[in-house]
Amino acid sequence: VELKESGGDSVQSGGSLKLSCSVSGDTDGFYCMGWFRQTPGKERERVAAIEHTGAGSGRTAYVDSVKGRFIISEDNTKNMLYLHMNSLKPEDTAMYYCASFGRAHSGGCSSLAREYKSWGQGTQVTVST
Repeated sequence: VELKESGGDSVQSGGSLKLSCSVSGDTDGFYCMGWFRQTPGKERERVAAIEHTGAGSGRTAYVDSVKGRFIISEDNTKNMLYLHMNSLKPEDTAMYYCASFGRAHSGGCSSLAREYKSWGQGTQVTVST
């Protein structure tokens, strides 16, 4: 499976962006897909995740700092994962990564980067004041 992100850009505080992740290869199965972000010197943080069921999207999860501002979605017919980002803040500045084949627990998708097997190369989001 190959993942490729797009949509990163430089925007002003309060602006919006839509990140896209194209997924190629065998996508069958039940697993989690997610968006992570990372800044220099910090660990990769899970921003949002969604259960991929193959028959429609399952539960979603968000880090507290983006709840109410970001929405994760997927289009199974196009093998695409999206992150709609609204009311962007300077602290959202980071490299954003798409991840797949993540572990699904009974309580929802894993928040640990090490539990996702496939990764994209990342797309940079910069939010200025």
